[in-house]
Amino acid sequence: MDIDWNAEVIDQLESHWQHQLRPRLRGLTDDEYYWQPVPDCWTISRRGHSAAPISFGAGEFTLDYADPPPVPAPVTTIAWRLGHITEGFAETNGTHFGARPTDVSTYEYAGTADAALRQLDDAHDTWIEGVRSLGTKGLTQPQGPLQPPEFADAPMAKLILFTTAEVIHHGAEIALLRDLYLRHHVTA
Repeated sequence: MDIDWNAEVIDQLESHWQHQLRPRLRGLTDDEYYWQPVPDCWTISRRGHSAAPISFGAGEFTLDYADPPPVPAPVTTIAWRLGHITEGFAETNGTHFGARPTDVSTYEYAGTADAALRQLDDAHDTWIEGVRSLGTKGLTQPQGPLQPPEFADAPMAKLILFTTAEVIHHGAEIALLRDLYLRHHVTA
């Protein structure tokens, strides 16, 4: 049997995206976006207002971080997680799919839930089209010199599958935070 590996790789994320993650993000409010279930969460902050050791980003809002990250790492807000997912898509879009190059330092993080969801949708759509354009043969090609040296010779499939795992992982965390927010605000 011939298998279209490109279609299988795309289906892995798209099934999750269309039937689980994206529907769970409908109606996201700014209050949920920034809600901190525990003190000292990492989040998205207006430039100059973060308490984190490092603030990444090029725009009005920045992403909290530390290098090295503390152990245990701080809990992150929905804003932080959406920013992380979206910047991950955008970085690959810039290094491999013809979009504007970006990384955590040059990315402009969203200050509202609506803006974050627009960024997420745009970055996802560009990423999916880029993965489609690879075809099965493109999945076997090396990631190339725009990646860290330890991944330059690794196949594109490794990068694509890693990104999918990140989206599913952080998407599940976002869904849980939304559930906790709802329960917290119903009983509070």
